[in-house]
Amino acid sequence: MVVDPADYMDVLDEIERLDGTTLPLRKTLAAKAFAHTSAYDAGIATWFAEQLGHDMPETRVIAGTLERALRYGENPHQQAAFYQTSEQRCGVASAILVQGKELSYNNLNDTDAAYELVAEFDPKRSAAVAIIKHANPCGVAIAPTLAAAYEKALACDSTSAFGGIVALNRDLDEEAATEIVKIFTEVIIAPEATPEAKEIVAGKKNLRLLLAGGLPDPRAPGLTFRSLAGGFLVQSRDNGMVEGADLQVVTKRHPTDQEFADLIFAFTVAKHVKSNTIVYAKDGATVGIGAGQMSRVDSARIAARKAQDAAQALGLDAPLTIGSVAASDAFFPFADGLQVVAEAGATAVIQPGGSMRDDEVIAAADEAGLAMVFTGMRHFRH
Repeated sequence: MVVDPADYMDVLDEIERLDGTTLPLRKTLAAKAFAHTSAYDAGIATWFAEQLGHDMPETRVIAGTLERALRYGENPHQQAAFYQTSEQRCGVASAILVQGKELSYNNLNDTDAAYELVAEFDPKRSAAVAIIKHANPCGVAIAPTLAAAYEKALACDSTSAFGGIVALNRDLDEEAATEIVKIFTEVIIAPEATPEAKEIVAGKKNLRLLLAGGLPDPRAPGLTFRSLAGGFLVQSRDNGMVEGADLQVVTKRHPTDQEFADLIFAFTVAKHVKSNTIVYAKDGATVGIGAGQMSRVDSARIAARKAQDAAQALGLDAPLTIGSVAASDAFFPFADGLQVVAEAGATAVIQPGGSMRDDEVIAAADEAGLAMVFTGMRHFRH
């Protein structure tokens, strides 16, 4: 359900008829009444929907309260503002800006993308770091410490990481802060930060430090919105996740334990990359990311090429896609994309399956000696 300000105007039309309230005052009263009560309506309706176990958009009231006007939108000629909803979710909206300039429209959008991605990884199991540029990850990694995870994530694409957003799934510590401030970074977001880490970040006065007080639950229900000409689309949040037991091995060769772990990691990252998506990963780190291409084959080629560029920058003899695994956010419609992945050096592949030509793709994987698993779940992100 969508709250319509016109409903308030109908009531105030009657007030004007009865007591002669002027039109400008009536509009002011309508705006104030709507702004004040719509948030209540949203909160009440959302609470009832949660109690009833409903998550469909028609059971919810879509409303927000103005948090602040922004300098501009994606570009300087566009106006923008930041609104908060009644949703109780740790993240950008709840975070405290400890230092740095006010966040822009693009900062807020990119930081939200980064924090939602890094929250996929349980901080009790491993530290995780995601480096985001233009709402796409240019490096993601897990490791025993934040500093180690940051180093692995940065190695994926250190060029694109310049001026990016860094999200952490654990409290920012001194060791990680020391590494992050070595290159120009727009925003760091973490659950919390140690006093020592705050002092290090304070040395970069324009670097924004956001502390969210916790991580968003990646399994929690919620809604996402997309405007259209004359309307908007609403859908439930993509809170789908796959685990080892969900995977169906479809090739002659089964993945090794390490490949299984990397396959799940890569598919988790692919969920947060613009479609069409191919993600190469190795030892808990992305080593090549192809995002937002019209052709899945092109995504596979771009990701492999970026891995070659990263290898050259790191002084390696070969790209890290050699011996990696590859994730595709949707099925391979033809075997050509799978063949590009094999040529890049991947040894195992994870994909949803469901193509009319699955048999051809499986045969190509068997011919190349690859292990391949199907998830049965797609992660388009437009």
